[in-house]
Amino acid sequence: MGSSYANHLDALNQNLVDLDGKINVSFEFFPPSSEQMEETLWRSIHRLKNLKPTFVSVTYGANSGERDRTHSIIKDIKDQTGLIAAPHLTCIDASPNELRSIARDYWNNGIRHLVALRGDLPEAGVKPEMYATDLVELLRSEADFDISVAAYPEIHPEAKNAQADLINLKRKVDAGASRAITQFFFDVESYLRFRDRCAAAGIDVEIVPGILPVSNMKQARRFANMNNVKIPNWLEKQYEEIGRAHV
Repeated sequence: MGSSYANHLDALNQNLVDLDGKINVSFEFFPPSSEQMEETLWRSIHRLKNLKPTFVSVTYGANSGERDRTHSIIKDIKDQTGLIAAPHLTCIDASPNELRSIARDYWNNGIRHLVALRGDLPEAGVKPEMYATDLVELLRSEADFDISVAAYPEIHPEAKNAQADLINLKRKVDAGASRAITQFFFDVESYLRFRDRCAAAGIDVEIVPGILPVSNMKQARRFANMNNVKIPNWLEKQYEEIGRAHV
């Protein structure tokens, strides 16, 4: 492969050595939509649990079927593995009373960590009745949950500008969020600059970097376009070289 990629890899490996094993990770899973996918999910969970993740999370869809699958998987992970299981919870397509009921059910089943999100809008331009800040406030009024929220180093696609996006994150933290997990990124400097801006704005919770392992570059580009994430030249070139090697 090219020398620029080799240099990048050497720098990355050196940084990993410097960590000396002192690193905490979490893993995010999608709720399975078939029996085969559920088997894959459990194989992955049992393999990854040996890495002792801080927690594992399960994403959450706006329809009731996906919500029910998330609820079920989260409870099973907790009961069968002992890992801290954190369900995603969105406030799109759910009333405050429904959200309170879901939160109480989680609490009563020993689930203490939630990932609070607004969720994807069903139609472009539709104004939601609740936002993530409202959801954090609702959850805090129900119980003393450990709440993670989303952050965007390269700005939320719907935000007017970087400052407005930062103000929105500050609102979520002030409402009671315990930490922020960032959208995935490839440019480390964008994350570091964002972390500095958070500190300057008085956001004093941990800003956890989100990482997307890339196994399919076409899919990664699609995700990046959806979320306003820049793909650096070195990564594009790496996959171009891999593609040529398999021709």
